[in-house]
Amino acid sequence: MISAKILIIEDDYIVARTIERSLRNGKYQITLASRGDKGLSLAHREIPDLVILDIIMPDMDGYAVCSEMRADPVLADVPILFLTAKTKPNDRIAGFRSGADDYLCKPFNVDELALRVQVILRRTLPPELAEFVFDLEKSEEQAVDANGHLLVVGGYSLDTRSFELATPERGSVRLTPIQFDLLYHLMTHPGVPFAPSRLLDEVWDYPFGRGSTDLVRVHIKTLRERIEGNPQQPTFLRTVPGKGYMVYPPQSSNQQ
Repeated sequence: MISAKILIIEDDYIVARTIERSLRNGKYQITLASRGDKGLSLAHREIPDLVILDIIMPDMDGYAVCSEMRADPVLADVPILFLTAKTKPNDRIAGFRSGADDYLCKPFNVDELALRVQVILRRTLPPELAEFVFDLEKSEEQAVDANGHLLVVGGYSLDTRSFELATPERGSVRLTPIQFDLLYHLMTHPGVPFAPSRLLDEVWDYPFGRGSTDLVRVHIKTLRERIEGNPQQPTFLRTVPGKGYMVYPPQSSNQQ
């Protein structure tokens, strides 16, 4: 049977088994690791489709595991969901800066966890596996992608087959699945500003009021660092004060 592979790195056995039970629905293959180094070893042995990662662990904490994965070419694109008792805003920001795709605090609601896992996997799984796991139907947008391939705004060209963005100043940049989804959404609406809460809804599929806008801000920042000539003064991926983010063909304006 085809299944999505989820690696849970959690040193509390009861919590780990709770997570496992909440996700064991026949379409996920669950693997448990009680230490960060063990989790990395298992991830190399069989690359997971998602890692659910605790932060507070002995020897090697979750931040270190996340940073090591992001620096590893084999594991760099594996999505990571932090599930942790560290609940302060600075903790969340540190998690996103270390490379996490999402962040959920303990104690957690099992239904919300399942929803967040589904949201991440629907965006990152290969189409054929996503169709099986979530019983997806091919959308009109996917059909357009299959025939069009390239999305061009100004001097930026996004290849929807390879996830590569051709940029005027950085050359060709291969995006992560999350970065691709975010930029694709903005490039299909050039000149239209999107509030972070709206992006959570339309890009990440979070219900209204769910999810952290810090997630959007961190991904905007990392995306700018990869595609803008000067990330501190972006000309393509802009901020519209009071309204949100948008892409626009580069001009001479220093608007950020």
